[in-house]
Formats: sequence, structure tokens, C-alpha cells
Amino acid sequence: MVKIFSVRHIPYIKLFLLLACTQPKENYLSIHNRLLTLDTHADTPLNFAQEGFDFANAHDPWKTGTQVDLPRMQAGGLDGIFFAVFLSQGPLDSGSIDLAHQKTLDYFSSIYQVVEQNKELVAVATAPDDLGKLNNQGKKAIYIGLENGYPIGYDLTRAWQYYNLGARYITLCHGTNNQICDSSTDPSGPLHNGLSDFGKELVAEMNRIGMMIDVSHISDSAFNDVLNVSKAPVMASHSSVRSLCDHPRNLTDDMIIRLAEKGGVIQINALSSYVKTPGPNLERDSAMAEIRSKYGSYDQMTPKKRDEFRKEYLVLKERFKDDLAAVSDFADHIDYVVDLVGIDYVGIGMDLDGGGGLKDCYDVSEMPEITRELLKRGYSEEDISKIWSENFMRVFREVDQYANQVP
Repeated sequence: MVKIFSVRHIPYIKLFLLLACTQPKENYLSIHNRLLTLDTHADTPLNFAQEGFDFANAHDPWKTGTQVDLPRMQAGGLDGIFFAVFLSQGPLDSGSIDLAHQKTLDYFSSIYQVVEQNKELVAVATAPDDLGKLNNQGKKAIYIGLENGYPIGYDLTRAWQYYNLGARYITLCHGTNNQICDSSTDPSGPLHNGLSDFGKELVAEMNRIGMMIDVSHISDSAFNDVLNVSKAPVMASHSSVRSLCDHPRNLTDDMIIRLAEKGGVIQINALSSYVKTPGPNLERDSAMAEIRSKYGSYDQMTPKKRDEFRKEYLVLKERFKDDLAAVSDFADHIDYVVDLVGIDYVGIGMDLDGGGGLKDCYDVSEMPEITRELLKRGYSEEDISKIWSENFMRVFREVDQYANQVP
């Protein structure tokens, strides 16, 4: 009989166990930098026309109000990002819609211009595999999404036009109702009680061409209509969990379950008031109410007024930055989705440059803090890789595959 060990081996076994337990864990930064990371919603193109902003240079977020630029993407280890072509909601007459369409084309041009100016380090991406391919070339992937289907008007060919320009998702509406569907936050209430008839046609067309359908911002009824009509998975590019933060922009448990059953994904939003219900602060609330009263609806502001609003809002945000939600609050939303439907249906859509930002992850340079928090909570590197990009890319691929099967 072979003796495997004897009493004399015990000190060595104890020493081995002691060393194993005291070995430092791998630095979270090295793990973060191994991952393919993707943020599925940023309003950075709004900054391209801002005086003094250069995407190639680093900027102080608290002084400039900007949260994404190339040096900070590099510092934060972010490999890819969806730039939103955002159009505020306007009147539904043909002249206003055509003007919005022209502004949309101008936004696309500005993105391509910035990419061309930095072509050694970034490239426009249009396919799921582009994220990894560009990363291997040492480049950041710039994907494009259209936030608000308003400029489509009633012309389905514009969805195809935007697709050919590089857009790979359309957020069906924004803060108020449009011709496609009802918004979750329109103070006037529903216009269509969900998707309009044209909205149903648009969803089918987006399925046909391989354009992802983004259900962020849309009403609960519109969400359910989209899930009923779409033949491919859908996603929420920047939404959080309503059970944790009771805001109509967030998704209910039933909505998250339906989204997952359809094979979709919810990308958690880092806009503080969608992450954590603000605690009482009379001074802050009074200041915020005053600025909202002064400027009115964001969707109705002129570009000049919007710039003025953002500057004043930034001053307030810095003044009360300790009231912002933290990365731990953001991770609570990820935990909630994982507990509700599993690890395969959640991702990250920060909404930077559009109101997003946590007190300990306020701009893109601080993205590793999310990885650190998830590691602290016991998520494996495989799990975190799914959250950072794989879950969303699965939806992206399935939408592509469905389109390729349609005659």
C-alpha cells in the first residue's frame, strides 16, 4: 500500500495553505484591461460643436461638462462605445421632420469627421465582431445609434438610410410622444396607447434590415407592443430597474422578464436619478426646480438654450455631487437583474454626456471602478465579460442573423 503522506508532511501542507490564502489577488485593473468593454449609450456627439472641445484631448468633466474623449477612453480601458445621434422631439409636420432629418445627417457627418481626425486610434464599427477586431489593431470602436426615431417621419426608407450610414440601433422615442410610439415621460399622457400603426411597420422594417430596436424611453404599453411585434430580440440601451428606483424610464420586473424571454438585454443606466431615488435635500431640490422652471423641457430648447442649461446644470451637479448615486448603487441594479433573470441579460449603457455619471465613476476614465465593484461582489471574470459586452453582442448577432434569414 502506497502511503500518500504522513504526519511529517503536515507542516508543509499548513505552509502551502497559508501561502495560498495570503497570495494577493490579481489587480482589478489587469482583469478590466483583459475584457472587451462596451458602453452602449453616450451623447458625446453633442459636444463636437462645443467651443473648446477636442475629442483627441483630455478634458476635466467638472469644468467642461464633458465625460468622454479619446484619452479618457484609453485611461478607462473602454474598447467600444455607441455614440448617440440625438434629436430632441419637435412638431410632427413634414417641414419640421425634414429639418430634423437634415440635422440627423449633420450629426452622422460630425461623427465621421471626428473619427477621420483620429483614424490611427479609432474607427467606425458596424458589426458585432468589429469590437474585437479593432481592439486587436489598437483602435477604439465607435458604434452609432439613433436616439429618437422622430426624424424618420413616416418614411421607412430613412431607417435603411441611417443603417447605411452606420446606425445599428434606433431608440424609438425620447422624452415625449412621437409618430412612432408613446414616451414613458410625456406629461400629456399617451397619444397612441403604445405603438402607432406606423410604429408597428417600423419595428418590422428594423427586423428586416437588421437594425436593433431600443426600448429605452418608451412607455410600458409601447414596450409590450414592441415585444409582441418584433421577431428578433430587442434591447434597452440605457435603462435601469424600477423596483430599485421608481422612475417611469426604468423597467419593471415583468418588463425585464419579457425582455429576457425574448432573448434581449437591459443595459443599466448611470444617470443618478434612475439609479437611486434622491434623498431629501431642500436646497438642492429648490435649485433644480428653479433651473427647470427657467429653461422648460429639454426637448423644446434651442441649441443655444440647451448649452446654457447644461452649463448651469453642471454647476449644480458639482455643487451637490455627494448626492449622486455610487457605483455600489449601480451594481445593485446589475445584481437585481441577475437574480431575476440570470447573468445573460444585463449590460452597461452609462448615458455619459447625456446626464449619466456616478459620484465615483463620473466619466469614462473611471470605468474600471465598475469592474472592481463586480469583482468585490463575487462575479467571475467570465460573468463580468458577459456584462461588459458579450450579452449585448449576442443580441446584436441575433438581430443580424434574423435579418439575413428574411427574404
